[in-house]
Amino acid sequence: MGSRLMAQESYCVVEAHSGKILTEVNADLKRPVASLAKIATAMVVLDWAKYSGANMGQMVGISPAALKAGGSNPMAMVPGDQISLREAMYSMLLGSDNVAAHALSDHVGRSIASRSGGNPQSAFVKEMNHLAKALGMTRTRFRSPHGHSGTSTARDISRLCIYAARNTGFLFYVKQKSRKIASYRGGQSRKFTVQNTNSLVGRNGIQGIKAASSAAAGPCLALSADKSPLVVKRADGGTILSPRRLVVVILGSPDRFGRGTALVQQGWAGYGHWRSQGLPVVNPARELIKVPNP
Repeated sequence: MGSRLMAQESYCVVEAHSGKILTEVNADLKRPVASLAKIATAMVVLDWAKYSGANMGQMVGISPAALKAGGSNPMAMVPGDQISLREAMYSMLLGSDNVAAHALSDHVGRSIASRSGGNPQSAFVKEMNHLAKALGMTRTRFRSPHGHSGTSTARDISRLCIYAARNTGFLFYVKQKSRKIASYRGGQSRKFTVQNTNSLVGRNGIQGIKAASSAAAGPCLALSADKSPLVVKRADGGTILSPRRLVVVILGSPDRFGRGTALVQQGWAGYGHWRSQGLPVVNPARELIKVPNP
């Protein structure tokens, strides 16, 4: 199945504030999305911190299960190491750190499970899927906090990215090209510089969001790119500021960064043309993505 899906690149380009889809190919094809699932992990953590009043500076421990989960461990953490929620978020989102993702989901999952019962990891993944349902991601099923399994579509991940990009804290994490962070072993600080695996950050207004890759999913990329708001004159002489943000999601592309660069340019051109035509919408169900704030 993996090779067949790799031959069918998927992408979706949408202006986030209007919800206008500017171009798409295979946008509803259900497929693995690798660690783009970590966008949902991050939003569950941030939403939990907001509503529980939790301090992102609090420390969490690395368990043996975090290492057994496998995958990326750029900080070479071992069981017993400590890391703050904030630093774990940086390592997960910039360096695609699976061990950090497991630590975050285990900590937050324990808080969720204390109210709902069950296994902390299961409780956390259930919350990821609750978020997906609330956002209208009807073809998505998350199965882990790091993206080892589960499926989604380019259109559904676009919904998730629109929601995530509304959160200024999330955007602050993902727009960093690199970040100096630390974990602790035996009370001693271990410094580390995590590099953003999204090489397009900082170019053409691009602020992130996440690069991802796996054997099943192939190379994937989610981008957010802003331009300054348009100033629109009203009939009464006043003005309206119209914010502009592109969200680009690419799944299974052999040249995700080249495709991402081209789609950002194509997206802005398409958005300008759509505005010049008077913002026409013929079929709202197919042409627009409306993402609620659950």
